[in-house]
Amino acid sequence: MTNRRNFLKTTALATAGVAFQAFKGKSEETEININSGKVNKPIVLSTWNFGLQANEAAWEVLKNKGRALDAVEAGVKIPEGDPNERSVGYGGRPDRDGRVTLDACIMDEFSNIGSVACLEHIKHPISVARMVMEKTPHVMLVGDGALQFALSQGFQKENLLLEASEKEWKEWLKTSEYLPKANIENHDTIGMIALDAQGNLSGACTTSGMAFKMHGRVGDSPIIGAGLYVDNEIGAATATGHGEEVIRITGCHLVVELMRQGKSPQKACEEAVMRIVKLTQNRGKNLKNIQVGFIALNKKGEYGSYCVQGGFNYAVHDATGNKLIDANYFLK
Repeated sequence: MTNRRNFLKTTALATAGVAFQAFKGKSEETEININSGKVNKPIVLSTWNFGLQANEAAWEVLKNKGRALDAVEAGVKIPEGDPNERSVGYGGRPDRDGRVTLDACIMDEFSNIGSVACLEHIKHPISVARMVMEKTPHVMLVGDGALQFALSQGFQKENLLLEASEKEWKEWLKTSEYLPKANIENHDTIGMIALDAQGNLSGACTTSGMAFKMHGRVGDSPIIGAGLYVDNEIGAATATGHGEEVIRITGCHLVVELMRQGKSPQKACEEAVMRIVKLTQNRGKNLKNIQVGFIALNKKGEYGSYCVQGGFNYAVHDATGNKLIDANYFLK
């Protein structure tokens, strides 16, 4: 929890020239698991330390030669259903109107996709997203339409605004200052990508988004190509952090395309983050107020991660066990 709470901890910002030189000097560093020849499968990656528990659920599917799609759905449902996780699913913080709205998407090895956004009253939006993928001719449903569809598929309507979240919201109403802070309490995501024993990839991403956001705000998490992307020939990527910045560069599609060009998952994540760094600086914005983290996995079972600021970690589960890794980052 400590690492997560320090996700966007302010760090000293060097000048742009010095910082970019520091990045170049570290360009050969890597934190990925390099495999020569043999494919490391099955394997599952997920964002944050709650990814450890999510990975365990996914691994139950993967170790029995189950499909990666089933694994990622089962995995992300763990934090979705946990009332103590205040930024994913049940227990998520509300928007400025006191309404808990959830976003999620899912993608399989055949490029089938499903997504829901601004969904209320349903504990597991990832499963609704899968139903959108499998039961409709569409790829995204939003708001009341998403809720109507979920209810028609047998999902139960529930109150997702827990007492603790309601108390925080009422406290926020005293000032109603919409100044999204770069910290873990304000926004978070569970993103998960997996490679199964058959060598197929899938991914899932789910969140309640920024606390006290404008009603109707949607970040990157339910947007295929932004918060999640899977190409079964190449690899998969998912993101966490400020969704607006990820959308700006269609981040996860970019990561996968960089892997297509021959870059390792680590290098692909680094280059995507540097794209965000450059655009942020070009727009005259303070980089210390921005955080984005990517994780990526290729068809060999190699993986990597990179983020703007320190504090982001991710969980990896393969045949050697389940572990939490602190991602490398740009701002030192």
